[in-house]
Amino acid sequence: MEKKCALITGGRRGIGFGIALELAKHNYRVIITGKTDASSAKAEIEKAGGECLAYSADISKKEDRLELFNKINSAVPRLDVLVNNAGIAPKVRADILEATEESFDELISVNLKGPYFLTQLFANRMIEKKKKEKDYSPVIVNISSVSSFASSTNRGDYCISKAGISMMTKLYADRLSEFGIPVFEIQPGIIATDMTSGVKAKYDKMISDGVFPIKRWGVPEDIARTVLAIAGGCLPYSTGQVLHVDGGFHLRRL
Repeated sequence: MEKKCALITGGRRGIGFGIALELAKHNYRVIITGKTDASSAKAEIEKAGGECLAYSADISKKEDRLELFNKINSAVPRLDVLVNNAGIAPKVRADILEATEESFDELISVNLKGPYFLTQLFANRMIEKKKKEKDYSPVIVNISSVSSFASSTNRGDYCISKAGISMMTKLYADRLSEFGIPVFEIQPGIIATDMTSGVKAKYDKMISDGVFPIKRWGVPEDIARTVLAIAGGCLPYSTGQVLHVDGGFHLRRL
């Protein structure tokens, strides 16, 4: 039986790499992308016994998205799982009264416009395949953040980009429902990656003080196992669902 294939954008490191490794361990052929060379991540996945393809792509650029789309269609017969994970944080955490348009434009392009139009490409391809193959059950997963609803006034551009992913999930879930293609959103909390390493002391204290009901850092494996459950069809009567993987941060407590 042909292995199912999953594309994880931003799969070179952090959450994306954790997702790719977990899916590869469960017999998925994984495709990872990164702005820079992802060969070392590919080698690590293969060392663990997985099958991996790696491509360099800047998903904020139309030409890169099209090139990636064409390469994948040539390399694999079909894509079963699309994980929109690629994202960046602002280079400088700046108060919204002083933040620059350049930072805003960059974050919106990478974190929102890129996945929005990459999904458009693959969703249309999935629809074509689904009309021809009755056993084909593709799924789309968008990785957003608790920053989609929690205010951080020193990185408003990031918050807005992630809030946009939440609406993107709803829109695609609605539009693709007639074709039986579910779309999910995972909202990670504070995950231990190189992106959060620079603010470790701040979040260590917040966790110690009880900002999360579950008093620990999240790890990429927490997100990866959630993606695995979705990809494996464990939510057959759901679409547009938000899955909070945040240690309970989303709870409102008195």
